[in-house]
Amino acid sequence: IKRRIKSVTSTEHITSAMKLVSAAKLRRAKATFEKTTEYFHYITESIADIFNNISEVPEQYLAGGREIKKTCYLIVTSNRGLCGSFNSSVIKQVEAEIKAESEKPTIVAVGTKGKEYFEKRGYDIYSEYSEPPEDISFLDARKISVPIIDMYNSGEIDKVVMIYTSFKNSMEQEVKSQILLPFEMEKDPDMEKHEKEVEYEPSMEAVFNYLVPKYIEIKVYGAIVESATCEHAARRMAMENATDSAREMLDNLSLFYNRARQAAITDEIIEIVAGSEAQK
Repeated sequence: IKRRIKSVTSTEHITSAMKLVSAAKLRRAKATFEKTTEYFHYITESIADIFNNISEVPEQYLAGGREIKKTCYLIVTSNRGLCGSFNSSVIKQVEAEIKAESEKPTIVAVGTKGKEYFEKRGYDIYSEYSEPPEDISFLDARKISVPIIDMYNSGEIDKVVMIYTSFKNSMEQEVKSQILLPFEMEKDPDMEKHEKEVEYEPSMEAVFNYLVPKYIEIKVYGAIVESATCEHAARRMAMENATDSAREMLDNLSLFYNRARQAAITDEIIEIVAGSEAQK
């Protein structure tokens, strides 16, 4: 019992320290995430503006523009465990969507957990990025996005789906599946038309084709930053639960130890009394 108490105490110290580390990382990641989301609307508004003010829009990136044969899944997981169901929830969502595919999909893995899982099961891992998500910069996100866009433009893939963990609050995260390409846009009748004619140089199509890859790059970067925030929140929660469980186990072990020690002392007293009585 004393050996177990020592072992559990050591584990409790480790999980408590990991909880504090994750809480500090969560604060930094959350600040980065909040700053990043401030700028998302600029590019999405620009694309929506073009879409709603131009009669002819390039169909290359729009839903219904081509037949969907092969899909690319961009999976965002972590590099380490000890974060509860963070990785398994993403993997389950990917597996559920892959079952509906007629052709084996291509996988781009951000984080080693997702890459290792699907690699063992024989899936085609087109590329992998094993840097810690919180260390991935916008330039790194661009390196992830550009090959995917190139594959889409060349016709190697016909659909891009990104699966990551969405941040609701420090206590709750949710797995999210988002179709990056082709994306659906509907004409918004409530959106104001330009009173003056807007000219696009060199052409409307060129501007639209320039903005769409930027939109994908920003969405990928935002998902990675958001996923990193969720990872630290999940790990903090997991380590807090582990610490509470260790402390509860220590209380039970201390109770068992005291009972065992009391029983041993009682046995010794009984033996002494019995020996004394036998002397008489």
